[in-house]
Amino acid sequence: MDNEQWLSVFQDIGRKMRAGIAEFLSREGGKVPLGRGAGGDKTFPVDKWAEDIIIAALEAAHRQGESFTVISEELGIRKFGEGKKYVLVDPIDGSNNAKTGVPFFSTSIALLEGEILSHLAVGYVINLAVGDEFWAIRGKGAFKNGARIRTPATHEITIAAYEASSPAKDIPRILPLLRRASRTRCFGSTALDLAYLASGAISVFATATASRAFDYAAGMLILEEADGVITDLAGDRLDYIAVGLDRTVPLLASKNDATHIKALDLLAEREKAG
Repeated sequence: MDNEQWLSVFQDIGRKMRAGIAEFLSREGGKVPLGRGAGGDKTFPVDKWAEDIIIAALEAAHRQGESFTVISEELGIRKFGEGKKYVLVDPIDGSNNAKTGVPFFSTSIALLEGEILSHLAVGYVINLAVGDEFWAIRGKGAFKNGARIRTPATHEITIAAYEASSPAKDIPRILPLLRRASRTRCFGSTALDLAYLASGAISVFATATASRAFDYAAGMLILEEADGVITDLAGDRLDYIAVGLDRTVPLLASKNDATHIKALDLLAEREKAG
């Protein structure tokens, strides 16, 4: 399959999940964890339900002759043949939101043609609560609900979004950036933070918690294809990062280069003060 065909597979997954998510979440017992997934976080029934849909679609692709390795937060690593392609999956990014009724959670899927992030080829993110779909194919731009998206060229930090798994430790590290913003938001789904940043809804996104590749790979490609920027908190590019289940680096993403430099300068001031 070419990249367009892979995107079609991911979109079919998104439509199927969007069609069934509300009914599934209405069932009793959905808030009781089933254990811990391969990524280390608690697995809830909604995570398992979502992953089952994704794996069924990928198994169908394998039966049609595709070979690839799946890396998923719940399943872990599973080979489908001996191909060099990787599919990174976060079945429900924001499962705490999903199980408590906060309408901001997503499915994130990325295709890579090799084992490091510079090989990203396709990224797909769907907001399962409201249906917004974001996608990108390397070199062909980024899209929201079928319309091309680009980040704005303005330099102001109007809305800064962030994630803080350990607030007491994480927020002080990014506080100089948050103080400079006109508004701050903590939404709870890294993939959607990056996707909405790509569409111009927010100015910057930061997390001091080390993230895993499947948390941000799809959003990374969407943002970059929309002319945005993503690095670690020190400003180093992420292209060298190998796919896997381990946590890698904390993230800083911005709508453009000038805003990113401003954000890095603010974070550097905190490091000097420390």
